[in-house]
Amino acid sequence: MAPGCTLVLVLMLLTAALSRTGAAPAPSAPRAVPPARGCHVAEFKSLSPQELQAFKTAKDAFEDSLLQKDWNCSARLFPRTRDLKHLQVWERPVALKAELALTLTVLEAMANSSLDHSLERPLLTLRHIHSKLQACVPAQPTAGPRPRGRLHHWLHRLQEAQKKESQDCLEASVMFNLFRLLTQDLKCVAIGDQCV
Repeated sequence: MAPGCTLVLVLMLLTAALSRTGAAPAPSAPRAVPPARGCHVAEFKSLSPQELQAFKTAKDAFEDSLLQKDWNCSARLFPRTRDLKHLQVWERPVALKAELALTLTVLEAMANSSLDHSLERPLLTLRHIHSKLQACVPAQPTAGPRPRGRLHHWLHRLQEAQKKESQDCLEASVMFNLFRLLTQDLKCVAIGDQCV
C-alpha cells in the first residue's frame, strides 16, 4: 500500500473512532473583538528617532522665532490635567482626531512662514497618522446622541480655541503640545484598553 493511502486510511479510522465515542475537537479559545475595520494605529505605539528628531527640529526653530515676537497667551489650550486615559477607550480616537486636526490646521498655516522647511517632514507624518486614525473614528451622525462629559468638554474647547485664540497663541499651544501628542496621546490610542 502506498504511504499516502496509509495516511488517509489512518485519518479515516481516527475520525470514525472519535465520532463513535462522542469526542469532538476542542473548541478554540475565544478571540478578542477586533478593532474597527481598517483601524490600524498600533504601528504608532512609538515613532522612530528620526521622526521625533524632525519634530524637535521644528519645535526648536519655532522657539527661536518666538524670541522675535511679542506674544502673551493666558489660556492653556492643552492643560496638563487633560489625559486621554480619563476617557473611555472608544472616545480616545475621537479626541485624538480632533487634536490632530487642529494641530494640522495650525501647522499648515505656519508652513507658509520661515518655518516651511522644518515643518515639511512633521506635516507628512501627522497627515499619515491622521489618515490612519480616520478609520478608527465612526462618522458623526447628523442626528442622535452627541459626545458627553469629558469628551464633549474637550471637543468644545478645541473648537472654541480656533475662534477665540490668536494665531500666535494657537501656534504656541500646538508646538508646545507636539511631543505630548506624539509620545502620550498617540501611544494611548495605539495601545487601546492597555492604556490605563
